[in-house]
Amino acid sequence: MDNYSQLLAFLGAAEHGNFSAAARACGMTPSAISKLVSRLEDRLQARLFQRGTRNLTLTEEGAAYLVSARAVNNAMAEADSLAEAFPTRVSGALRVHTMTTFAKHQIIPWLPEFLAAYPGLSVDIQVGAQFSDQFDQGLDIAIHSGVLPDSTRIARKIGQSRWIICAAPEYLARHGTPEHPVQLLDHTCFSFGFSSVWNTWGFVVEGHAVTVPVVPKATFGQGDLLRDLALSGAGIVRLAEFHIGRDIQAGRLVPLLQSYGQNDVEPIYMIYSNRKHLSPRIRVFRDFLEQKLASSPWDTR
Repeated sequence: MDNYSQLLAFLGAAEHGNFSAAARACGMTPSAISKLVSRLEDRLQARLFQRGTRNLTLTEEGAAYLVSARAVNNAMAEADSLAEAFPTRVSGALRVHTMTTFAKHQIIPWLPEFLAAYPGLSVDIQVGAQFSDQFDQGLDIAIHSGVLPDSTRIARKIGQSRWIICAAPEYLARHGTPEHPVQLLDHTCFSFGFSSVWNTWGFVVEGHAVTVPVVPKATFGQGDLLRDLALSGAGIVRLAEFHIGRDIQAGRLVPLLQSYGQNDVEPIYMIYSNRKHLSPRIRVFRDFLEQKLASSPWDTR
């Protein structure tokens, strides 16, 4: 039994004074309105109307019920109006997890503009080198590159980035520029301190895939420390183009061994938990990010 339909039929009858007028207003038949009101009276075990030949008159019980019925209907209307605003209202806290270097070099530059555009939104950016599924703990978005683990999450490709071996002009002036991948073994190199494909320095030599077993002089768990060492002229590093693209464009770092097919391209994904009913805060962040990355601002080719 639809209690709310009974309540609406009662309100219509009370407002219009008879079942026929209430039926026209509600798009129903007079008999349907009458039956709903009768069921409501049976459920409440109280007579709500005195039924005349042409008109209805509220009983004392009906007048008391009308006050409560109007309050319930107003509350329902208010709830519906709030729900209708959900698809467009952008507010609350957005939790994002991404790589430290991506946050620093690709999000921070435009984040103030984004926050100014959506003043009701706050952003909590958490960083880590590798993807960790924290959606059950309230994470909204993850942004990571490379091969992702099998998951039921939604992974949307938002760009791609090459891995580039490079060094500062000062280092190359002092130690020479390697002309063949194997010559890297005679240079000072730095890499990541954790197990990752990012530490694989691969090339194509005479049509064959070759990996040079670079022995790093020092390793770090954070890419910006590798970048700092390279910029200081201390040695050679292998880093993502989204991380060092501006340094290469400005001449602060020089790509090496490009003719040996060292062109590892890695996709960059935005990951979220569900494709359906995407919240406004996730949708606007996704659209803003995609707009900023549409031109691949780090591309050095």
